[in-house]
Amino acid sequence: MSAPKPLASVSLDVDDLWTYLRTHGDPAWERHPSYLPTFVPRALELLDELGLRITFFLVGFDAAQPHNQALLRSIPERGHEVGNHTYAHECWLHLYTPAQLEQEVARAEEAIHLATGHRPAGFRGPGFSWCPALFDVLARRGYRYDASTLPTYLGPLARLYFLATADLTAEERERRRALFGSFRDGLRPVHPYRWQLGGGRTLLEIPVTTMPVVKVPFHMSYLLYLSRFSKPLMTAYLRTALAACRLMRVEPSFLLHPLDVLGADEAPALAFFPGMELPVRHKLDACREALRALGEHYELVPMGAHANAILARKELRQREPALAT
Repeated sequence: MSAPKPLASVSLDVDDLWTYLRTHGDPAWERHPSYLPTFVPRALELLDELGLRITFFLVGFDAAQPHNQALLRSIPERGHEVGNHTYAHECWLHLYTPAQLEQEVARAEEAIHLATGHRPAGFRGPGFSWCPALFDVLARRGYRYDASTLPTYLGPLARLYFLATADLTAEERERRRALFGSFRDGLRPVHPYRWQLGGGRTLLEIPVTTMPVVKVPFHMSYLLYLSRFSKPLMTAYLRTALAACRLMRVEPSFLLHPLDVLGADEAPALAFFPGMELPVRHKLDACREALRALGEHYELVPMGAHANAILARKELRQREPALAT
């Protein structure tokens, strides 16, 4: 009998159209335009086709809208885990007070529970936003894991591109000055670890996996960007990243976003995002290829199942959240 495959988790941040517009400084966000009726069925159909069950990180505001609730309830009904992606999807959680963080997490938690019938046990901050006080809130509220960190050196470059395409006031730019993290985030590990918190509490951190050593991202949005130039280049890049993960014994946490399966005609206000000019068919084929390549070497599971397996091993390193390394 062959040895069982190591685990890898797959997650999807359900960032609605209005969340992207808000981060970009477009006042149209206040009308809360949505592509969820198009996106959610398409994503579920793709995952059913591939036989995958993953984690959907939901935004609390969307879950609180009565017209979305049947749609979002279909996610756990199809066997997927739901996670907390905050209520208002603001990418500057480090500027929140502890009381504001508590309210933001709790409000989203309740809305997601009411919409789906499931209370989230995992959290991801928008734009990879986090702070030590957030982890204290999550640990006190009984969350099993956080997945807000992206260990890469490229965060500042992504932020420069984003700000160059955005129409923001000076105040709005100040709020976003930590968007996508800092250069020192590349010093963080790609393996899971425990945050060491006050009162003896700990919280499991499962980073969004980047290529070991060089710390360049390879989640789906980056792969699609490469596919604009060459599909074989995308494939080679992904397989190099997965080979590095196997060599370093990293069990990947692979990230998807709605724009990975939506076309420009379905979200024309987001045409400034790299890869939005790609046809939906191209994107879906690329997603299939990436997820199948991941599944060749790993058993693909939701993040909650991955967290349980990691915690059962008990040999995790502990880190202080205020430290850069």
